[in-house]
Amino acid sequence: MSEPRDAETYDPLATSLSEATDTAILDELYAIRGSIDNIDATLVYLLAERFKYTQRVGRLKAEHELPPSDPNREAAQIQRLKRLAADAELDPDFAEQFLNFIISEVIRHHQKIAADHQ
Repeated sequence: MSEPRDAETYDPLATSLSEATDTAILDELYAIRGSIDNIDATLVYLLAERFKYTQRVGRLKAEHELPPSDPNREAAQIQRLKRLAADAELDPDFAEQFLNFIISEVIRHHQKIAADHQ
């Protein structure tokens, strides 16, 4: 992974906490937040990779005049991710909301690709 473009402007120690907060607590907080920041960066790169594949699907659908949405596939994916979320001790409803957001974005991309293909 390359260095994020905002690396010069991002302050990993930014906080609204009082300066009176114990430094040991702040050090632990910053260490935990550093791990969260790494996971967030990984999520962004994984989503970018996922969208590269969904763009390919969109082009294939457009070339063969298939609809941008596939409700049966979407429903199956939602159920699959809800089960995975439960196994991972993540709220399945949150996973569903997250996937619905991604699906709506994918459909929007597919609609644009289809429109551009005509």
